[in-house]
Amino acid sequence: MTTGDLHRGPTVRRIVLGSQLRRLREGRGISREAAGYSIRASESKISRLELGRVSFKERDVADLLTLYGVTAEAEREPLLSLARDANQPSWWQNYGDVLPGWFQPYIGLEESATLIRSYEVQFVPGLLQTEDYARAVIAQGGRGSPREDVERRVNVRMQRQHILARPSPPHLWMVLDEAALRRSIGGTKVMRAQLEHLIALTEQPNVTLQVMPFSFGGHVAEGGAFSILQFPEADLPYVVYLEQLAGAAYLDKLEDVDRYLAAMNRLCVDSVPPERAASAINKIINEI
Repeated sequence: MTTGDLHRGPTVRRIVLGSQLRRLREGRGISREAAGYSIRASESKISRLELGRVSFKERDVADLLTLYGVTAEAEREPLLSLARDANQPSWWQNYGDVLPGWFQPYIGLEESATLIRSYEVQFVPGLLQTEDYARAVIAQGGRGSPREDVERRVNVRMQRQHILARPSPPHLWMVLDEAALRRSIGGTKVMRAQLEHLIALTEQPNVTLQVMPFSFGGHVAEGGAFSILQFPEADLPYVVYLEQLAGAAYLDKLEDVDRYLAAMNRLCVDSVPPERAASAINKIINEI
């Protein structure tokens, strides 16, 4: 196991470390309660640590490794290094005053994913938005928010897009409902520029766009938008992200992931194929 992955952020490091600690504990037949007692913590604290939902103290990781019989320095150091890396502050923590706590883990997952597949029905996904379109969406969703807060959230969205320009970018595979492309956001000028931006993105090798047309009728994803993130780590192969009005759900159980993977695959079969996406979007531009 190595800790040198350039794009693996603190969120994924916590999840990977937690998974490693869980396997070690279970391999020794030690209960969560006993593990918690060894580091002066509760059973629920061990559960949260193993799920990667809280930060790690290096001393606690060291004590747990000793309890689990991991005493050789060559075996301990990679895990202790991972604990140190997992506690490094992330750039978006500077925006904690304008970002909901339930969304911040998603940014960490997004930065570490190798493949991001999304279906969106309401808006163009954040990673594909122009700055003006993003500003219009954020201002509309946060009516009454100070302009400074709106601009800070726009800045976060633009910084998130930097992952598309890095040396080893993730692959984005986005299925956009026709409703998201026809819903006017920010006025005709902003909307036209956004649609033209999408057409330009279809030329990027790491971006695949498809359109679910109105003409298809009912389809498998009428329950709403969702994203599936895929990672290279064996401890974290997939996470399904579901965003709601006042929170979000992160699903990683195999049966949940399989259900959403099947839905996404069906959407891709039923939608306008990637090679015709630009033409479909251009048709909408001409109708604005």
